[in-house]
Amino acid sequence: MARRTSDLTETELDFLRERQLATLTTLRADRSPHTVAIAFTFEPESATVRIITSDGSQKVHNLERNPRVAVCQMDGARWLTLEGPGAVHRDPARVAHAVALYEVRYRPVKENPKRVVIEVAVDRVMGRA
Repeated sequence: MARRTSDLTETELDFLRERQLATLTTLRADRSPHTVAIAFTFEPESATVRIITSDGSQKVHNLERNPRVAVCQMDGARWLTLEGPGAVHRDPARVAHAVALYEVRYRPVKENPKRVVIEVAVDRVMGRA
């Protein structure tokens, strides 16, 4: 059953803060799924997922063509899928903010002049953690 981010329990929010990887699913031009491993951050106050990546990647192309995406984090029987429309942002301040959040959850990043941030406005949550 689909839920909203406001329905997430404290245990589920803790799960989304753990240092875990996830998958991002976008749709190719032929509408087949393109699923890749990603690192991400989730900001519950704004219900926003952020993913840093390189401009020109397949996920960026797919998202700019069809903004609906799904991010799924799993660990054994625990899993949560966060869905919503995504957007690619190239603004240096937005990218820097996403990098800062990433570095808190994961690790410092190397310089990447082609870095962009994908922001997903989560409007549907599935799963239990």
